[in-house]
Amino acid sequence: MTDALHSTAPLDGSSADPSGATADRRGRNVAGSSGLVIFGVTGDLARKKLLPAVYDLANRGLLPPDFALVGFGRRDWKDADFAQVAYEAVKSHARTPLRDEVWQRLADGCRFVQGDFDDDDAFVRLRETVEELGRKQGTGGDVAFYLSVPPRAFPQVLSQLKAYALADPPPGAWRRAVIEKPFGHDLDSAQDLGRIVHEVFPPGEVFRIDHYLGKETVQNILALRFANTMFEPLWNRSYVDHVQITMAEDIGIGGRAGYYDGIGAARDVIQNHLLQLLALTAMEEPDSFHPDALSAEKLKVLSAVTLPADLGRHTVRGQYAHAWQRGQEVPGYLEEDGIDPASRTDTYAAVKLEINNRRWAGVPFYLRTGKRLGRRVTEIAVVFKPAPFLPFESAATSELGQNALVIRVQPDEGVTVRFGSKVPGNSLEVRDVAMDFDYRDSFTEASPEAYERLILDVLLGDANLFPRHQEVEQSWRILDPVERFWDSHGKPAQYPAGSWGPAEADEMLARDGRSWRRP
Repeated sequence: MTDALHSTAPLDGSSADPSGATADRRGRNVAGSSGLVIFGVTGDLARKKLLPAVYDLANRGLLPPDFALVGFGRRDWKDADFAQVAYEAVKSHARTPLRDEVWQRLADGCRFVQGDFDDDDAFVRLRETVEELGRKQGTGGDVAFYLSVPPRAFPQVLSQLKAYALADPPPGAWRRAVIEKPFGHDLDSAQDLGRIVHEVFPPGEVFRIDHYLGKETVQNILALRFANTMFEPLWNRSYVDHVQITMAEDIGIGGRAGYYDGIGAARDVIQNHLLQLLALTAMEEPDSFHPDALSAEKLKVLSAVTLPADLGRHTVRGQYAHAWQRGQEVPGYLEEDGIDPASRTDTYAAVKLEINNRRWAGVPFYLRTGKRLGRRVTEIAVVFKPAPFLPFESAATSELGQNALVIRVQPDEGVTVRFGSKVPGNSLEVRDVAMDFDYRDSFTEASPEAYERLILDVLLGDANLFPRHQEVEQSWRILDPVERFWDSHGKPAQYPAGSWGPAEADEMLARDGRSWRRP
């Protein structure tokens, strides 16, 4: 499948990879001379995702030979120490093979600046480092600042970038900010954060990372809908019964108690990941894939989302409880280290939403997410209405369900179409079968990691896969009333670790005559 958002032709007209690695036949937009400064470079995100993604981009020939990589942190490291740490991260987590010549070229542009966020001298050194790399590496002053730090540190880092003119590009250059979620914890805090960021960087130079939008299967929603004629005529209230969007994890909170408690599943996943998936699934066709056009259509959908009048009947929150999961005894959420035994934070959340427009009026969208569920899976299931008339004996269709198109975001990325087919034999019996598309079987090249795509797009200035602040704020307008309701109504329901959530979630769909898919 060609990439829906980029040209498919190599810039030089050939299929050869300048790095000498296996040719990548996807769109070959190569970043110009530039640099990336990572705040929080000693954290897990940088070690497991960001540094390997930078190397993989370089190995695919998508970064310039003079690319500059700067780490900022409190460790007492020299440039060589940082380069060694980055090398170990790449060796452990890179997607593409480790090639000495590619790594050495990248290591030549590695720098480390030691300091705290309130350390003025450190930001002076950072400015000097950026200027020195501009001269030595030829970046021309084009620099992106990646804030891989806790949200509480955003204002201080941004303030320092402004105070020391690091956010001000030289003539003809650019400076950009990359911000990891969460984008606030409610609408007010999201608006406050937006004001702080936009006081330092223009809105067009702020890239809010939602790594789900960098996944190939999420981008494939656009190709599936708008590059084909067979699905779009059915993509409306006349044929669709309901839509289920699920993001399930089979692990607990691990060592993230300090971050997770008080945030919960709905704020952590529904507000960003799942509402973005809803917007891509339900949006109208844009007139182009320019960031403004794409964002406008997503914003129309989010603005049309309505909550049910009775939130008690159509929303559910839960907490995983002590149980055996895959042969291992695991603690409940309230037994996890660092969690208050009286905590009311949700580890499971399910909501019913509707979209008040001509295409989707009356079609419910069910969103659910949770930890310690049956398996790790993210999928979008478009479930179609039953056939209006079945000219078969009732016994012949007892195992026939509703047609469905299922987009598997992760793992086993692909698309499944479920439909009825005759069972071989003398009798006319019909049951469900599946027609399956799998990325791994259909394409010779491996899909890039989400962070590869997103980091490259930051350097290219392509904002297609980054939610605008208006989308973020509209998502909070949807979720805030649910969170306020939960705060004043009881406690989360309990569900055994390894199950598919609390019984109350099953009851929520049963009231509508439906049931959750079992991924």
